[in-house]
Formats: sequence, C-alpha cells, structure tokens
Amino acid sequence: MWVERLSPLNWVSYRAPCWNVAHFKKFQRDRNLSLSEKMLLGVDTGGTFTDFVLFDGGELRVHKVLSTPHAPELAILQGVRELGIGGEALTQLQVVHGSTVATNAVLEGKGVRTLFITNHGLKDLLTIGRQARRELYNLQPQPLAPPVPEALCLETGGRLGADGGVVEPLSDDELATLVEQVIALKPAAVAINLLFSFLDDRFERQVEAALRKALPELFISRSSTILPEYKEYERGITTWLNSWVGPLVEGYLARLEAGLQMDQGGATVSVMQSSGNTIEASLAGRQAVHMLLSGPAGGLCAAKHMGALAGRERMLTFDMGGTSTDVALVDGELQLTSEGQIGRWPVAVPMVDMHTIGAGGGSIARVDAGGLLQVGPESAGAAPGPACYGKGGSEPTVTDANLVLGRLRPDAFLGGEMRLDVSAAEQAVGTIASQLGIGLHQAAEGIIQIANEHMARALRVISVQRGIDPRQMTLACFGGAGGLHVCALAEALGMRQALVPIHAGVLSALGMLTAPRGRQLSRTHQGPLATISVTEIEAVLASLQQEGEASLAQEGVSEITASPSLDLRYRGQSYTLNVTWQGDIESAGEAFHLAHQQRYGHRLALPLELVNLRLQLRGPTPRLPISAQHGSEMAAEPIDAELHGIAQPVPIYRRESLQPGNRIKGPALITEQVSTTLIAPQWRGMVDPYGNLVLEHRAEA
Repeated sequence: MWVERLSPLNWVSYRAPCWNVAHFKKFQRDRNLSLSEKMLLGVDTGGTFTDFVLFDGGELRVHKVLSTPHAPELAILQGVRELGIGGEALTQLQVVHGSTVATNAVLEGKGVRTLFITNHGLKDLLTIGRQARRELYNLQPQPLAPPVPEALCLETGGRLGADGGVVEPLSDDELATLVEQVIALKPAAVAINLLFSFLDDRFERQVEAALRKALPELFISRSSTILPEYKEYERGITTWLNSWVGPLVEGYLARLEAGLQMDQGGATVSVMQSSGNTIEASLAGRQAVHMLLSGPAGGLCAAKHMGALAGRERMLTFDMGGTSTDVALVDGELQLTSEGQIGRWPVAVPMVDMHTIGAGGGSIARVDAGGLLQVGPESAGAAPGPACYGKGGSEPTVTDANLVLGRLRPDAFLGGEMRLDVSAAEQAVGTIASQLGIGLHQAAEGIIQIANEHMARALRVISVQRGIDPRQMTLACFGGAGGLHVCALAEALGMRQALVPIHAGVLSALGMLTAPRGRQLSRTHQGPLATISVTEIEAVLASLQQEGEASLAQEGVSEITASPSLDLRYRGQSYTLNVTWQGDIESAGEAFHLAHQQRYGHRLALPLELVNLRLQLRGPTPRLPISAQHGSEMAAEPIDAELHGIAQPVPIYRRESLQPGNRIKGPALITEQVSTTLIAPQWRGMVDPYGNLVLEHRAEA
C-alpha cells in the first residue's frame, strides 16, 4: 500500500533510530577506541556549508554551519562549540575531516612562492607541458601564465639516463651554488624533480639534504617521494603542486589543532585523502597533493557502505552541494584513477575517479549576450550565498529557483534554523524572467532544467562514454541539494532505480567515519610484459609493502590488507589501464584485454607492456553501527502544499519520522534538517531497514 501522510519538520539535532549502541561498541573496539573515552566527529568542509556528524556513544547528531573559506578552521571550531563540545570534552573527541584548503588554493591560484629545481636544460618543462590546446580552432588563444615563473626555475646536475646510469654528476661546488641561489630567492617551498629519479633518487636526496641543512624550515617536496613514476611532466606538476599548497595545508592543520587544544591533550585529528583512506593530521601537510579530493572521497566511502546495506553495489553517484556537483561510479569498490585533473593541472597520484562540474545549489543563472539562459559555473558560495539566504546575495541561483517552485520549504531549511526569503528569491529569478520575456515560474523551471542537463551530461561522461550502461545501475544522490534533482536525472539517463541514503545531506561527513587508514603506493617498472617474471614483479611489490607498512605502523595500524595491481598498455600506446595482480602474467594480460574491450570496444593483437606497479594498503574498515529494523507500510499523516507544475496538492513528509517499511507514492516532498527530496509523479519510495530511501520508477504511471 502506497501512503501519503506524515507531519511537519521542526528540529535541530536528532537521534537516528537505525543506529544501534551495541553495534557502536563493537565499532569502537575495531578502531581501538573506548566508548567511554571517545566521541567520533566527521567533518566535511564544503564551499557553502561545513557539515558535521557526531556520535557520542548514545546519540547521532548532524549539524551544519556556513563555511568560512578565508579560514576553514573557524567554521569547524564554531561547529564543535555549537555541538556543545569544549573544555575537557575535547580530550574525548576524535575528528576525521575532509578539507578543501588544498583544492581551493589550486583552483584559485593562491599557492605559496615555490621554486622548481630540475636538471640542466629542463627548466621550461612545466611551462611547455604536453602542448595540448584547450581551444583547438582558436588561432589566437590567450596565453596562460606558466605554473612557475622562469626566475623561480633552477637547474642543476645529477642527471640519470633511462637505464639508471649517471649522465651528468652532481658536484659539491654545484650543490653549494644551488643552495646559494635558493637562499637568495627566499621561497616558501621547493619542488625537486630530476630525470629518472624513480629509478635512483640519490641526487634528489643530496639536493634535499643540502637545502634542509641550510634552510631547516623550508617546505621541500621531491618527486621520488611524491610520485616515483615515469612521465617527467606529470611527475613534476604533481611534485610542484604538493609544495605550492603544502605550507597552506600545514598552517591550516596547525591552527585547527591549536583550536582543538591538541597541545594540551585535546582532540585527535585525521584527514581524508583523495583515495578514500585517512591519514593522521600531523603527516597530512607533507602530502598535501593527496588531499585534493578529500571531501568528495568521504561521500563516496559512505555511499559505498550505504549502497551495500541497501543491496545496491553498482551505482552512479552524484554529490550536489552549494558550489559544484561531483559524479562518480561505484562498482563494488571505489574506482580510482591516476589520471585526475584539478583545474588545468594533471594530478597523477591515485584519487577517486570523479568528474566535477560547476553546478550546485548556489550556481548563478544569467542571460548571456546571445539571449540564452546559462547556469553556472559561477557560484554565490557561502557569502553572500543565494538571494533567499538574506545575506546580501541578489543574483538568481538554483536554490532560489527551487524555492520559487515550492520545492524548498522556507520554514524547514536547516531544520527551521534558517528561514528562507521567498520574496528575495522571486525578485532574483524575476530578473531572468524579465530579460527573457517569460513568467516567473517558467524562468525558475528553465534554471532547473539547465542545471539538470549539466549534471546528466556529467553522469554520461562517467558511464556511457566508458562503455557502461547506466540503465543497469542505481543512481545514488547525496549533498544538500541532490535529493531535489535525483528523479529528473534518473529519467534523463533511462534509469529506473535511485537511492537517497540516510543522512544524505551530510553523507560526506558521515563517510569520514567509514574510511580506513591507508596508503596508495606506486613505482614505475617498465618493460614488455612477456619478458618480466613473476619474481621480479613480486620483489617490487614487496618493497612497496615494506615501505607502506612502516608508514602505517607510525599510526598504530597493524592489521593491513594489501591489494596489488598493474598498469598495462599495448605496445605503442601512451596511456594505461589498471588491472588487479593475482600472481599470474597470463591472467593479468587477459584482464587487460577485457578491460580494453569494455572501455574502447575492441582488443588488439599487440604485445603488452608493463608500466607501473601499484599497491593499496588499508587498515581495518570501520563499520558504521547501523542495524536493520522493521516497521509497517503505513506512515503518519503529512501536510499538503502546492508545488508549481504539479496539479494536485503534494504531501510533505518529515524524513526523521519515516520508519523502515514505509512506502510513499509520488509526487511527494520529504524534508529533513540537511536536505530535501522530491519524489517525482512517476516514482515511488520505500524506506529500507537501514533508513535509506529506495526510489523506483512506476511503469504504470
């Protein structure tokens, strides 16, 4: 029976009935924490909001505050205070958080003064890049500023050949001259990238040792540590990025730790990495480049966990926040890539395979010079935010359009703590309507439709363009704005199933508590696959495992799972596909052929080449203390409201009052403290035993 009745929303923090304390005690033991001594706090710092999920041993609480982009730690400390944690209680707090400090610094071009040190004749390496043209048919493209000004690029000896032999030595005199040059230029950071250092890093170590002796406070990254792989441009850019934003990350983490009184025995802090693993904050600053997708990785960790509970392990996901939307694919495990990109820079360290577009709740709508409606990528952000926030914003956004259409309830936003200004939203969207000569609601619908098309196109990039049929998968949404668009996006891709996880509005923060400690290690070991022995491969993997286990041991991780893989390609190709290593050359080769067939639609009768060896090391995966519960199909009575574009009154349900087994027929609106879900007219929803909302398209509608 499909029912349509519940009651209005009015709360700040709430107990999650699906979280079981007995399960949580076991969860705490798995993390070597005492329930009586520790509280767990997941924090996701976004462009508009900073999200919090706190479990204190008896109650799960969610919270949001507006972000403070100029100093992200201020929003975190504000949220901790508002959650009532202070004084001696900080000693019981374990914080796991995703940070946007590194990401924002890269996207905004606000890194520190960084020197780039390379071999003689190669100082223009980062400027030349791959010579890829962003505008193929523009004969007079605007020149882009080089990543490192020529005056900050230094050359030295210590050059190796492709066989590891010394082509040019590094003398003591030359090393002394290099140190003098660095001192004179007064940088905040240095990136060292010498040719073929992944084969032998002796010269990079010599340069680093000399600089540390002369300038002990200098932030130094060397490529043989950050990315010991071939492709000198990608290795150089990644190493430079690590140094360029590293001091900012270190400073931010130091301020956060000071605010949490860590020097007085306060909270413990760890940070999410782009690969979906966590690392202690004290180690994170030196590996800042691994934090570029810190927040989104947390959301995917939680989506994977909640999807598995719901029996949906093959999912397309989209995380729609205030500034951007991140789309990804989960097929049992998180999909990683070493060909990621942030802004215009390639980032070759392993990170979740994700496609990001500038379409979020705060995306600004405008009419261009040709009279066409455009949405994004510019965003109103947290300050001033959408017009309806009443904080000085006047430009129309996706959030304003949803409010005008009635899909957001002005008295239920953030659990009623933040009342939305309907008249301000109507005035902002009205500017679009007057420019286009159409009605107010028509303009709002146009804004939503264009934002939806941007997101649908991004979902096709991550699925259809990779040979994956989205109709065989479930669309999982999270982020504060995701639930309002999930049905429309599923229909655009021909998908008939969708999932709105419990606490979807703060899922990235929740995911911080599901991620294990871990490391992603790699090393180039190039050659024809047929001529490389299993013993040779296993020896390199053993070396990586020893390095990774020693690093994890510093964080108290002893139970470690290793997952080795190979980067392979056909002879003559420039790019690789990653396949699992199961100890057999022939099996690895066949796995590559199958992967190539799926991705590109064909396989070739060409010899295979091994390029890189990779090893993922992970500690025990924390288990969320969620237990299955059962209820009835019937739900409480809702209130009804008018939504533009829907003829009949639409029932409004409170998400926290829904019980497992409740069924809801669309159209319907489900409100909660941190998000709102619109069940479209041809859809129906059911609350599963874990509190997730499972949506299905109704064929008869």
